[in-house]
Amino acid sequence: MSNTELSRMNESPVPLATLIGRDIRNLKVEKPSVKYGQAGLAKKGEDYFLIKTDCQRIPEDPSTQFSVFAIFDGHNGMSAAVYAKENILRNVMSAIPQDISRDEWLQALPRALVVSFVKTDIEFQQKGETSGTTATFVLIDGWTVTVASVGDSRCILDTQEGVVSLLTVDHRLEENLEERERVTASGGEVGRLNVYGANAVGPLRCWPGGLCLSRSIGDMDVGEYIVPIPHVKQVKLPNAGGRLIIASDGIWDALSSDMAAKSCRGLPAELAAKLVVKEALRSRGLKDDTTCLVVDIIPSDCPVLPTITRKKDNMLACLLFRKKPQNSSNKASKKLSAVGVVELFEEGSAMLTERLGKESPFNMNSGIFRCVVCQVDQPPGDGLAVKSGPFFPSASKSQEGPFLCTNCQKKKEAMEGKRSTIPIVDSITI
Repeated sequence: MSNTELSRMNESPVPLATLIGRDIRNLKVEKPSVKYGQAGLAKKGEDYFLIKTDCQRIPEDPSTQFSVFAIFDGHNGMSAAVYAKENILRNVMSAIPQDISRDEWLQALPRALVVSFVKTDIEFQQKGETSGTTATFVLIDGWTVTVASVGDSRCILDTQEGVVSLLTVDHRLEENLEERERVTASGGEVGRLNVYGANAVGPLRCWPGGLCLSRSIGDMDVGEYIVPIPHVKQVKLPNAGGRLIIASDGIWDALSSDMAAKSCRGLPAELAAKLVVKEALRSRGLKDDTTCLVVDIIPSDCPVLPTITRKKDNMLACLLFRKKPQNSSNKASKKLSAVGVVELFEEGSAMLTERLGKESPFNMNSGIFRCVVCQVDQPPGDGLAVKSGPFFPSASKSQEGPFLCTNCQKKKEAMEGKRSTIPIVDSITI
Protein backbone atom coordinates (compact mmCIF):
# COMPACT_ATOMS: atom_id res chain seq x y z
CA MET A 1 0.00 0.00 0.00
CA SER A 2 1.39 3.41 -0.96
CA ASN A 3 2.42 6.07 1.56
CA THR A 4 -0.39 8.28 0.24
CA GLU A 5 -2.98 5.61 0.98
CA LEU A 6 -1.51 4.96 4.44
CA SER A 7 -1.54 8.63 5.37
CA ARG A 8 -5.17 8.95 4.32
CA MET A 9 -6.15 5.81 6.21
CA ASN A 10 -4.39 6.95 9.42
CA GLU A 11 -6.70 9.94 9.65
CA SER A 12 -9.40 9.43 12.23
CA PRO A 13 -12.63 8.64 10.38
CA VAL A 14 -15.86 10.31 11.36
CA PRO A 15 -18.27 7.72 12.83
CA LEU A 16 -21.18 7.07 10.49
CA ALA A 17 -23.72 7.47 13.31
CA THR A 18 -22.32 10.95 14.00
CA LEU A 19 -22.81 11.99 10.38
CA ILE A 20 -26.36 10.67 10.29
CA GLY A 21 -27.09 12.50 13.54
CA ARG A 22 -25.84 15.74 12.04
CA ASP A 23 -28.14 15.30 9.05
CA ILE A 24 -31.13 14.69 11.30
CA ARG A 25 -30.37 17.79 13.37
CA ASN A 26 -30.01 19.84 10.21
CA LEU A 27 -33.26 18.46 8.76
CA LYS A 28 -31.36 17.14 5.73
CA VAL A 29 -32.58 13.56 5.74
CA GLU A 30 -34.30 13.50 2.36
CA LYS A 31 -32.95 10.78 0.16
CA PRO A 32 -31.27 11.86 -3.07
CA SER A 33 -32.45 11.01 -6.54
CA VAL A 34 -30.35 8.38 -8.34
CA LYS A 35 -30.25 8.75 -12.13
CA TYR A 36 -28.12 6.64 -14.42
CA GLY A 37 -27.08 5.89 -17.96
CA GLN A 38 -25.29 2.97 -19.62
CA ALA A 39 -23.38 2.64 -22.87
CA GLY A 40 -20.91 0.23 -24.38
CA LEU A 41 -19.50 -1.54 -27.39
CA ALA A 42 -18.37 -5.17 -27.54
CA LYS A 43 -15.10 -6.44 -28.99
CA LYS A 44 -14.95 -9.88 -27.32
CA GLY A 45 -18.31 -9.95 -25.54
CA GLU A 46 -16.87 -10.47 -22.05
CA ASP A 47 -18.05 -7.25 -20.32
CA TYR A 48 -21.17 -7.48 -18.15
CA PHE A 49 -22.88 -4.91 -15.97
CA LEU A 50 -25.48 -4.89 -13.21
CA ILE A 51 -28.04 -2.16 -12.53
CA LYS A 52 -30.51 -2.71 -9.71
CA THR A 53 -32.24 0.28 -8.14
CA ASP A 54 -34.92 -1.51 -6.10
CA CYS A 55 -32.79 -3.44 -3.58
CA GLN A 56 -34.07 -3.53 0.00
CA ARG A 57 -32.16 -4.12 3.22
CA ILE A 58 -35.33 -5.54 4.73
CA PRO A 59 -37.61 -7.41 2.31
CA GLU A 60 -40.93 -5.69 1.56
CA ASP A 61 -39.86 -2.50 3.35
CA PRO A 62 -39.50 0.32 0.76
CA SER A 63 -37.93 2.62 3.34
CA THR A 64 -34.81 0.41 3.31
CA GLN A 65 -34.22 0.72 -0.43
CA PHE A 66 -30.74 1.05 -1.92
CA SER A 67 -29.18 0.79 -5.39
CA VAL A 68 -26.42 -1.35 -6.90
CA PHE A 69 -24.32 -0.64 -9.99
CA ALA A 70 -21.49 -2.92 -11.09
CA ILE A 71 -19.09 -3.70 -13.94
CA PHE A 72 -17.58 -7.15 -14.58
CA ASP A 73 -14.84 -7.38 -17.23
CA GLY A 74 -14.30 -11.06 -17.98
CA HIS A 75 -11.26 -12.72 -19.48
CA ASN A 76 -10.63 -16.22 -20.81
CA GLY A 77 -14.36 -16.48 -21.38
CA MET A 78 -17.45 -14.84 -19.92
CA SER A 79 -18.43 -17.46 -17.30
CA ALA A 80 -16.82 -15.77 -14.29
CA ALA A 81 -18.29 -12.36 -15.19
CA VAL A 82 -21.78 -13.84 -15.51
CA TYR A 83 -21.47 -15.77 -12.24
CA ALA A 84 -20.19 -12.74 -10.32
CA LYS A 85 -23.01 -10.59 -11.69
CA GLU A 86 -25.60 -13.11 -10.54
CA ASN A 87 -24.19 -13.91 -7.08
CA ILE A 88 -22.19 -11.11 -5.42
CA LEU A 89 -25.23 -9.17 -4.21
CA ARG A 90 -26.86 -12.33 -2.84
CA ASN A 91 -23.69 -13.14 -0.94
CA VAL A 92 -23.45 -9.59 0.44
CA MET A 93 -26.99 -9.76 1.80
CA SER A 94 -26.43 -13.18 3.40
CA ALA A 95 -23.40 -11.81 5.28
CA ILE A 96 -25.33 -9.04 7.09
CA PRO A 97 -28.10 -9.61 9.68
CA GLN A 98 -31.46 -8.08 8.75
CA ASP A 99 -32.36 -6.99 12.28
CA ILE A 100 -29.91 -4.09 12.51
CA SER A 101 -30.26 -0.34 11.97
CA ARG A 102 -29.29 1.48 8.79
CA ASP A 103 -26.06 2.91 10.20
CA GLU A 104 -25.09 -0.52 11.57
CA TRP A 105 -25.82 -2.01 8.14
CA LEU A 106 -23.62 0.57 6.43
CA GLN A 107 -20.83 -0.07 8.91
CA ALA A 108 -21.11 -3.81 8.25
CA LEU A 109 -20.94 -3.39 4.45
CA PRO A 110 -17.14 -3.26 4.00
CA ARG A 111 -16.59 -6.63 5.64
CA ALA A 112 -19.67 -8.12 3.97
CA LEU A 113 -18.27 -7.12 0.58
CA VAL A 114 -14.96 -8.83 1.34
CA VAL A 115 -16.82 -11.97 2.43
CA SER A 116 -19.02 -11.86 -0.66
CA PHE A 117 -16.13 -11.54 -3.12
CA VAL A 118 -14.24 -14.42 -1.49
CA LYS A 119 -17.34 -16.62 -1.29
CA THR A 120 -18.24 -15.91 -4.93
CA ASP A 121 -14.69 -16.82 -5.95
CA ILE A 122 -14.79 -20.11 -4.01
CA GLU A 123 -18.19 -21.03 -5.45
CA PHE A 124 -17.13 -20.28 -9.01
CA GLN A 125 -13.84 -22.16 -8.74
CA GLN A 126 -15.77 -25.21 -7.55
CA LYS A 127 -17.38 -25.27 -11.00
CA GLY A 128 -13.98 -26.12 -12.47
CA GLU A 129 -13.96 -23.36 -15.09
CA THR A 130 -10.85 -21.31 -15.79
CA SER A 131 -12.49 -18.00 -16.66
CA GLY A 132 -11.85 -14.91 -14.54
CA THR A 133 -13.27 -11.42 -14.11
CA THR A 134 -12.67 -8.02 -12.62
CA ALA A 135 -15.45 -6.66 -10.41
CA THR A 136 -16.28 -3.09 -9.47
CA PHE A 137 -19.34 -3.19 -7.24
CA VAL A 138 -21.05 0.01 -6.02
CA LEU A 139 -23.81 0.26 -3.39
CA ILE A 140 -25.65 3.55 -2.91
CA ASP A 141 -27.77 4.09 0.20
CA GLY A 142 -28.88 7.69 0.55
CA TRP A 143 -25.80 9.89 0.29
CA THR A 144 -23.45 7.04 1.27
CA VAL A 145 -21.50 5.30 -1.48
CA THR A 146 -19.60 2.05 -0.86
CA VAL A 147 -17.32 0.66 -3.58
CA ALA A 148 -15.56 -2.72 -3.66
CA SER A 149 -13.23 -3.66 -6.52
CA VAL A 150 -10.74 -6.20 -7.81
CA GLY A 151 -8.92 -5.84 -11.12
CA ASP A 152 -8.65 -2.77 -13.31
CA SER A 153 -12.23 -1.69 -13.84
CA ARG A 154 -12.55 1.68 -12.16
CA CYS A 155 -15.03 3.91 -10.35
CA ILE A 156 -14.42 7.65 -10.10
CA LEU A 157 -16.31 10.39 -8.27
CA ASP A 158 -16.85 13.81 -9.85
CA THR A 159 -18.20 16.51 -7.55
CA GLN A 160 -20.09 19.71 -8.25
CA GLU A 161 -16.85 21.68 -7.91
CA GLY A 162 -15.11 19.49 -10.49
CA VAL A 163 -12.90 17.59 -8.04
CA VAL A 164 -12.29 14.09 -9.44
CA SER A 165 -11.26 11.22 -7.19
CA LEU A 166 -10.66 7.50 -7.63
CA LEU A 167 -12.82 5.33 -5.40
CA THR A 168 -10.96 2.20 -6.54
CA VAL A 169 -7.36 1.00 -6.83
CA ASP A 170 -6.08 -0.56 -10.06
CA HIS A 171 -4.71 -4.06 -9.46
CA ARG A 172 -2.45 -4.13 -12.49
CA LEU A 173 0.95 -5.67 -11.89
CA GLU A 174 2.55 -3.16 -14.27
CA GLU A 175 1.46 -0.19 -12.18
CA ASN A 176 1.10 -1.48 -8.62
CA LEU A 177 4.41 -2.16 -6.87
CA GLU A 178 2.80 -3.30 -3.64
CA GLU A 179 0.81 -5.95 -5.48
CA ARG A 180 3.90 -7.17 -7.36
CA GLU A 181 5.73 -7.60 -4.08
CA ARG A 182 2.77 -9.45 -2.54
CA VAL A 183 2.45 -11.86 -5.47
CA THR A 184 6.15 -12.72 -5.50
CA ALA A 185 6.21 -13.09 -1.71
CA SER A 186 3.30 -15.55 -2.01
CA GLY A 187 5.12 -17.73 -4.52
CA GLY A 188 4.14 -16.26 -7.89
CA GLU A 189 6.53 -15.10 -10.60
CA VAL A 190 6.12 -11.71 -12.25
CA GLY A 191 7.61 -10.99 -15.67
CA ARG A 192 6.91 -10.10 -19.27
CA LEU A 193 6.13 -12.47 -22.10
CA ASN A 194 9.15 -14.00 -23.84
CA VAL A 195 8.52 -14.95 -27.47
CA TYR A 196 10.92 -17.61 -28.82
CA GLY A 197 13.92 -16.21 -27.00
CA ALA A 198 13.31 -12.63 -28.14
CA ASN A 199 13.17 -9.64 -25.85
CA ALA A 200 10.40 -9.66 -23.25
CA VAL A 201 7.31 -7.84 -24.50
CA GLY A 202 4.01 -6.57 -23.19
CA PRO A 203 2.88 -5.70 -19.65
CA LEU A 204 4.07 -7.46 -16.52
CA ARG A 205 2.20 -10.71 -15.94
CA CYS A 206 1.93 -13.32 -13.23
CA TRP A 207 3.18 -16.81 -14.07
CA PRO A 208 1.88 -19.44 -14.44
CA GLY A 209 -1.13 -18.24 -16.38
CA GLY A 210 0.13 -14.93 -17.75
CA LEU A 211 -2.53 -12.74 -16.07
CA CYS A 212 -1.60 -9.05 -15.87
CA LEU A 213 -3.87 -8.52 -12.83
CA SER A 214 -3.07 -9.32 -9.21
CA ARG A 215 -6.69 -9.60 -8.01
CA SER A 216 -9.74 -11.09 -9.70
CA ILE A 217 -12.63 -13.50 -9.22
CA GLY A 218 -12.12 -16.97 -10.71
CA ASP A 219 -8.86 -17.67 -12.56
CA MET A 220 -8.32 -21.01 -10.84
CA ASP A 221 -5.53 -21.85 -13.32
CA VAL A 222 -3.21 -18.99 -12.37
CA GLY A 223 -2.50 -19.64 -8.68
CA GLU A 224 -4.20 -18.66 -5.43
CA TYR A 225 -1.99 -15.58 -5.03
CA ILE A 226 -4.31 -13.91 -7.54
CA VAL A 227 -6.81 -13.08 -4.82
CA PRO A 228 -10.48 -12.01 -4.83
CA ILE A 229 -10.11 -9.76 -1.76
CA PRO A 230 -11.37 -6.30 -2.81
CA HIS A 231 -10.23 -2.80 -2.09
CA VAL A 232 -13.19 -1.16 -0.33
CA LYS A 233 -13.91 2.52 0.08
CA GLN A 234 -16.95 4.21 1.61
CA VAL A 235 -17.73 7.93 1.35
CA LYS A 236 -20.60 10.21 2.26
CA LEU A 237 -21.47 12.81 -0.35
CA PRO A 238 -22.50 16.39 0.42
CA ASN A 239 -26.10 17.39 -0.17
CA ALA A 240 -25.06 18.86 -3.54
CA GLY A 241 -24.45 15.28 -4.66
CA GLY A 242 -21.93 13.80 -7.05
CA ARG A 243 -21.46 11.78 -10.22
CA LEU A 244 -19.98 8.29 -10.43
CA ILE A 245 -18.39 6.95 -13.61
CA ILE A 246 -17.96 3.18 -13.46
CA ALA A 247 -16.26 1.59 -16.45
CA SER A 248 -14.16 -1.28 -17.74
CA ASP A 249 -10.57 -0.79 -18.85
CA GLY A 250 -11.70 -0.22 -22.42
CA ILE A 251 -12.48 3.30 -21.17
CA TRP A 252 -9.55 3.82 -18.82
CA ASP A 253 -6.91 2.66 -21.31
CA ALA A 254 -8.04 5.56 -23.51
CA LEU A 255 -9.03 8.27 -21.01
CA SER A 256 -7.71 9.47 -17.69
CA SER A 257 -10.17 9.95 -14.84
CA ASP A 258 -10.15 13.72 -15.36
CA MET A 259 -10.69 13.42 -19.11
CA ALA A 260 -13.65 11.08 -18.66
CA ALA A 261 -15.26 13.39 -16.09
CA LYS A 262 -14.72 16.53 -18.15
CA SER A 263 -16.08 14.95 -21.34
CA CYS A 264 -19.61 14.70 -19.94
CA ARG A 265 -20.07 17.40 -17.29
CA GLY A 266 -23.40 19.18 -17.27
CA LEU A 267 -25.14 16.45 -19.26
CA PRO A 268 -27.83 13.99 -18.12
CA ALA A 269 -26.43 10.62 -17.03
CA GLU A 270 -27.87 8.71 -19.99
CA LEU A 271 -26.22 11.00 -22.54
CA ALA A 272 -23.06 11.28 -20.43
CA ALA A 273 -22.39 7.52 -20.60
CA LYS A 274 -22.64 7.58 -24.39
CA LEU A 275 -20.28 10.53 -24.66
CA VAL A 276 -17.65 8.88 -22.45
CA VAL A 277 -17.69 5.79 -24.69
CA LYS A 278 -17.58 7.98 -27.81
CA GLU A 279 -14.60 9.93 -26.46
CA ALA A 280 -12.74 6.71 -25.62
CA LEU A 281 -13.34 5.35 -29.13
CA ARG A 282 -12.25 8.59 -30.73
CA SER A 283 -9.04 8.53 -28.70
CA ARG A 284 -8.06 4.87 -29.11
CA GLY A 285 -10.50 2.99 -31.29
CA LEU A 286 -12.28 -0.22 -30.29
CA LYS A 287 -9.39 -2.26 -28.88
CA ASP A 288 -11.36 -4.01 -26.13
CA ASP A 289 -14.85 -4.39 -24.72
CA THR A 290 -15.90 -0.90 -23.62
CA THR A 291 -18.62 -0.46 -21.00
CA CYS A 292 -19.56 2.64 -19.00
CA LEU A 293 -22.12 3.41 -16.32
CA VAL A 294 -22.75 7.01 -15.23
CA VAL A 295 -24.68 7.46 -11.98
CA ASP A 296 -25.83 10.84 -10.68
CA ILE A 297 -26.64 11.07 -6.96
CA ILE A 298 -28.34 14.44 -6.73
CA PRO A 299 -31.02 16.36 -4.82
CA SER A 300 -34.49 15.24 -5.86
CA ASP A 301 -35.30 18.63 -7.35
CA CYS A 302 -32.26 18.68 -9.68
CA PRO A 303 -32.49 17.24 -13.21
CA VAL A 304 -28.70 16.94 -13.49
CA LEU A 305 -25.64 17.41 -11.30
CA PRO A 306 -24.99 21.18 -11.29
CA THR A 307 -21.46 22.28 -12.08
CA ILE A 308 -19.39 25.22 -10.96
CA THR A 309 -17.05 26.72 -13.56
CA ARG A 310 -13.43 26.28 -12.56
CA LYS A 311 -10.21 27.69 -13.91
CA LYS A 312 -9.07 25.76 -16.97
CA ASP A 313 -6.12 23.39 -16.50
CA ASN A 314 -3.08 24.07 -18.63
CA MET A 315 -2.06 21.78 -21.48
CA LEU A 316 0.91 20.30 -19.62
CA ALA A 317 -1.34 19.22 -16.76
CA CYS A 318 -3.70 17.53 -19.21
CA LEU A 319 -0.84 15.61 -20.78
CA LEU A 320 0.38 14.50 -17.37
CA PHE A 321 -3.15 13.43 -16.41
CA ARG A 322 -3.29 11.29 -19.52
CA LYS A 323 -0.05 9.49 -18.75
CA LYS A 324 -0.52 9.10 -14.98
CA PRO A 325 -4.24 9.14 -14.22
CA GLN A 326 -3.94 7.41 -10.86
CA ASN A 327 -1.43 9.92 -9.51
CA SER A 328 -3.60 12.86 -10.58
CA SER A 329 -6.64 11.26 -9.00
CA ASN A 330 -4.81 10.68 -5.73
CA LYS A 331 -3.87 14.36 -5.74
CA ALA A 332 -7.49 15.36 -6.38
CA SER A 333 -8.81 13.07 -3.64
CA LYS A 334 -6.99 15.18 -1.04
CA LYS A 335 -9.41 17.98 -1.89
CA LEU A 336 -12.53 15.90 -1.18
CA SER A 337 -12.95 17.14 2.37
CA ALA A 338 -12.88 20.71 1.08
CA VAL A 339 -15.93 20.03 -1.09
CA GLY A 340 -17.91 18.24 1.61
CA VAL A 341 -17.13 14.59 0.80
CA VAL A 342 -16.39 12.61 3.97
CA GLU A 343 -14.28 9.47 3.74
CA LEU A 344 -15.86 6.95 6.12
CA PHE A 345 -13.77 3.86 5.41
CA GLU A 346 -10.92 2.62 3.20
CA GLU A 347 -8.99 -0.64 3.29
CA GLY A 348 -7.12 -2.47 0.58
CA SER A 349 -5.14 -5.20 2.35
CA ALA A 350 -5.02 -8.55 0.54
CA MET A 351 -4.71 -10.41 3.88
CA LEU A 352 -8.08 -11.94 4.72
CA THR A 353 -7.29 -12.00 8.44
CA GLU A 354 -6.97 -8.20 8.45
CA ARG A 355 -10.33 -7.75 6.72
CA LEU A 356 -12.67 -9.88 8.84
CA GLY A 357 -12.74 -7.98 12.12
CA LYS A 358 -12.91 -9.49 15.60
CA GLU A 359 -16.44 -10.73 16.17
CA SER A 360 -16.87 -13.99 18.07
CA PRO A 361 -17.59 -17.04 15.91
CA PHE A 362 -19.44 -18.87 18.65
CA ASN A 363 -23.20 -18.79 19.25
CA MET A 364 -23.49 -19.35 22.99
CA ASN A 365 -27.18 -20.25 22.72
CA SER A 366 -26.86 -22.96 20.09
CA GLY A 367 -23.28 -24.14 20.57
CA ILE A 368 -22.78 -23.69 16.81
CA PHE A 369 -20.02 -21.96 14.86
CA ARG A 370 -20.79 -20.15 11.60
CA CYS A 371 -18.10 -19.73 8.96
CA VAL A 372 -17.79 -16.01 8.27
CA VAL A 373 -17.17 -16.65 4.55
CA CYS A 374 -19.41 -19.52 3.43
CA GLN A 375 -22.05 -18.79 6.13
CA VAL A 376 -22.44 -22.50 6.94
CA ASP A 377 -23.24 -23.50 10.53
CA GLN A 378 -21.06 -26.26 11.89
CA PRO A 379 -20.40 -27.93 15.26
CA PRO A 380 -17.38 -26.55 17.14
CA GLY A 381 -15.11 -29.47 16.19
CA ASP A 382 -15.44 -28.89 12.44
CA GLY A 383 -13.61 -25.63 11.93
CA LEU A 384 -11.11 -22.99 13.02
CA ALA A 385 -10.93 -19.45 14.31
CA VAL A 386 -9.11 -17.11 11.91
CA LYS A 387 -6.60 -15.72 14.39
CA SER A 388 -5.83 -18.88 16.34
CA GLY A 389 -4.13 -21.00 13.69
CA PRO A 390 -4.66 -24.72 13.06
CA PHE A 391 -4.31 -25.68 16.72
CA PHE A 392 -5.61 -23.82 19.76
CA PRO A 393 -3.41 -23.51 22.87
CA SER A 394 -6.47 -23.16 25.07
CA ALA A 395 -10.24 -23.37 24.94
CA SER A 396 -10.56 -19.61 25.32
CA LYS A 397 -8.39 -18.98 22.28
CA SER A 398 -10.71 -21.06 20.11
CA GLN A 399 -13.39 -18.40 20.37
CA GLU A 400 -11.27 -15.39 19.42
CA GLY A 401 -11.92 -13.73 16.08
CA PRO A 402 -14.29 -14.72 13.28
CA PHE A 403 -14.59 -18.40 12.46
CA LEU A 404 -13.56 -20.17 9.25
CA CYS A 405 -14.53 -23.70 8.33
CA THR A 406 -11.72 -26.02 7.24
CA ASN A 407 -12.25 -25.39 3.51
CA CYS A 408 -12.27 -21.60 3.88
CA GLN A 409 -9.21 -21.77 6.15
CA LYS A 410 -7.38 -23.70 3.42
CA LYS A 411 -8.43 -21.02 0.91
CA LYS A 412 -7.13 -18.29 3.20
CA GLU A 413 -3.75 -19.96 3.67
CA ALA A 414 -3.40 -20.64 -0.05
CA MET A 415 -4.07 -16.96 -0.83
CA GLU A 416 -1.37 -15.97 1.66
CA GLY A 417 1.13 -18.39 0.11
CA LYS A 418 1.45 -20.39 3.33
CA ARG A 419 2.60 -23.98 3.33
CA SER A 420 1.96 -25.14 6.88
CA THR A 421 4.10 -27.98 8.15
CA ILE A 422 1.24 -29.02 10.43
CA PRO A 423 -1.76 -30.30 8.47
CA ILE A 424 -5.14 -28.76 9.12
CA VAL A 425 -7.34 -31.42 10.67
CA ASP A 426 -11.04 -31.86 10.06
CA SER A 427 -11.97 -32.14 13.71
CA ILE A 428 -10.70 -30.29 16.74
CA THR A 429 -11.88 -30.83 20.26
CA ILE A 430 -12.48 -27.60 22.12
